[in-house]
Amino acid sequence: MTNIYTGEIRVKAELEKLIELQNTDTNIRRLKNAIKTIPERRAEVEEEYERHAFEIRELENVKAAAHTRHGELEKQIAESKHNLEKADRDLKASQNQKQYEASMRAADTLNKEIAELQTKLDENNTAVEEADKALAERAEEARTLEADRKKALKQFDDVVKGQHAELELETHKRAELFAILPKNYAGVYDRLSTRSRDGVAVAEVKNGSCSSCFMALRPQMMLDIKTSSNVINCESCGRILYSAPQEKADSVVNN
Repeated sequence: MTNIYTGEIRVKAELEKLIELQNTDTNIRRLKNAIKTIPERRAEVEEEYERHAFEIRELENVKAAAHTRHGELEKQIAESKHNLEKADRDLKASQNQKQYEASMRAADTLNKEIAELQTKLDENNTAVEEADKALAERAEEARTLEADRKKALKQFDDVVKGQHAELELETHKRAELFAILPKNYAGVYDRLSTRSRDGVAVAEVKNGSCSSCFMALRPQMMLDIKTSSNVINCESCGRILYSAPQEKADSVVNN
């Protein structure tokens, strides 16, 4: 009885090491995937601020173009009014019906032209006002945009630095864990983790199923996982199975 009990304690201790090794490997895998995507994620941060900068530049361009257009329209209106004054003088100086009708047509055309130009000027002034309003609403954003971009990139770089540091620690921890595992356990773990696409060799039992392949476990296997002094493998995927203590599982759910 003593030998069986001692053997059970030994297996449970080794299983705990395997679980810790699996958690470490899972974290290493997560960190490596995150580090692999650093260029894309950094570009997303850059693009977000560039989008805001582009929108503000577009508003400034609209305002500048509208101001230029305002001057052009005012110049055209002034020229048309000058021509209208001349047409009015010609009308008053008309000496026959033909000259009178020609002057009338010219004046009528110029009046319509001035009205159209004035409408365009009014529309252009509205565009200027709208651009001014939009820029005023985003004035604080425009003022702090570059500083905010640098701050966001600094925060991103700090996260990346932390991920690299954590990866280094986890890699060192993995080497230590692997070194203290008996060779037979280490060999089984290596074989299982290498052949699985997700790198998982040790899987928790959740809701009566293997959490990796989701195969429902037989009641006897569930009992063996909780009471046996042997390492139990999933009948479907071959992964080493373990059941978290109930108090720990409850703690995870409550948190």
